[in-house]
Amino acid sequence: SGPYSWDKQGQVQVIQVLTNSDACAILFCFSPGIVVLGINRAYAKNSFSKNLIKMLSKAVDALKSDKKVRTIIVRSEVPGVFCAGADLKERVKMNPSEVGPFVSKIRAVINEIANLPVPTIAAIDGLALGGGLELALACDIRVAASSAKMGLVETKLAIIPGGGGTQRLPRAIGVSLAKELIFSARVLDGQEAKAVGLVSHALEQNPEGDAAYRKALDLAREFLPQGPVAMRVAKLAINQGMEVDLVTGLAIEEACYAQTIPTKDRLEGLLAFKEKRSPRYKGE
Repeated sequence: SGPYSWDKQGQVQVIQVLTNSDACAILFCFSPGIVVLGINRAYAKNSFSKNLIKMLSKAVDALKSDKKVRTIIVRSEVPGVFCAGADLKERVKMNPSEVGPFVSKIRAVINEIANLPVPTIAAIDGLALGGGLELALACDIRVAASSAKMGLVETKLAIIPGGGGTQRLPRAIGVSLAKELIFSARVLDGQEAKAVGLVSHALEQNPEGDAAYRKALDLAREFLPQGPVAMRVAKLAINQGMEVDLVTGLAIEEACYAQTIPTKDRLEGLLAFKEKRSPRYKGE
C-alpha cells in the first residue's frame, strides 16, 4: 500500500523515515538489497535547507555501513522536481559568515553520497538545478526523463557551484563543455543531457511521472544478481583509478582484484558455473 502500490515487481517496505517539521528523507527497501532514498520537501521543490541537509546526512549514515544494501536509488517523492538546489529564501536570511559553512555542509553530504560503497543511481524525473544536479552528479549513474530540466545555474546568482559541480561535471562530460555550461548557466532537457553524456538514459515521461525512477529500478535489478563484494571493489577500483595515471590505476585494479580472491562468493561463482545454476552470493 502507499505511494508505491502500483509497483508490481517488488513489495516495498519502509525501513526508516527521518523527518522533522521542514523536510524528510525516506528509505524504502526493495527486497533484497535495493534501497530507495526519497527526498520530500514539496513546498520548496526539495531545495536544500539546513534541516534537509541534516536529514540526508542521517539517511546516508544509515546506509553506508549496512552490508545488506546492494544498490541505492536517489529520487524525489515530489512530482516534477528532483531538487531545485539551495533554498534561496533561507539563504537570503543568512549572515554572510554563515553561508560558507553551510555550503561546506552541503558539499560534505554530497561527498558522502559519492563515497557510498555500493552502486548509486539518480532518477531525475524533473527539475535538477544547482545543488540538485550536483547531488545527481555524485551518483554513479544518472537516468532522466526527456522532459527533465538540469543545469548548474549558479553564475546567474554571481556565485559558482559549491557542491562539487566544478569538479564532477568536467569529469563527467569533459572540461570544455563543462565550462560552457557553467559559464552560460544553461539548462538542458533529458535528451540534451543524454547527448552530452551527462545522463546514461533519457526516457519519454509516463503519465505517472516516474519514467526515470522505473528505469533506475530496472538497472538496480540488473545489478542485483552480481557478487556484492565484487560490486563494491569494482566501484572502488574505478573511482580511485580515474584520479591517477594508467600505471597506478592498474596497480589499484590489481589490489582490488586481490580482495575478491579469498571470498566465499568467488568459490560459489565457480561452483555455480560448474553445476550450471544461478549463484547464491552472500557477500562473504
